[in-house]
Amino acid sequence: MLVQLNRNTGHRSFTATATDLPINPAALPTTRGPLPAVAYFGPPGRVAGLAHHLPAGWSLRRAADLDDLRPDEIVLFAGASVHEVATARRVLPSRAVVVALVDEAAPAELVAGVLTAGADACVRGGQPAILASHLVACRRRDLAGRWAVLNDQGRR
Repeated sequence: MLVQLNRNTGHRSFTATATDLPINPAALPTTRGPLPAVAYFGPPGRVAGLAHHLPAGWSLRRAADLDDLRPDEIVLFAGASVHEVATARRVLPSRAVVVALVDEAAPAELVAGVLTAGADACVRGGQPAILASHLVACRRRDLAGRWAVLNDQGRR
């Protein structure tokens, strides 16, 4: 009886609610391409210990300047200023993920300023586990946004 009530006969392929998606994660194809990477600007002490809290396969490196960034890297500004974030947003592709790390006691004006300048997230403090979780969440939002765009294109 319950099976009959929950039965879905509609076919919605290639969508998040598709009924023909595999359930066993082991049967899913492995991902190809580069693993997520975080390029940071600022003092190394601000991101000390972050690499230990990032998921397996992620990498963390210090970038020399904006020209040193690679495609699909998450850009982290440790000790971010509004000017740095605004410059990065002007120079980098629009799909680049920019995260600003500010002091725990940073004024609300700075937080609002970096977000208004184009940062995708602003993290106060910089505890490595909390910062890592924000970076992972930014990566997930970025990938979800890309899939949503592909799904919309397929409906036209």
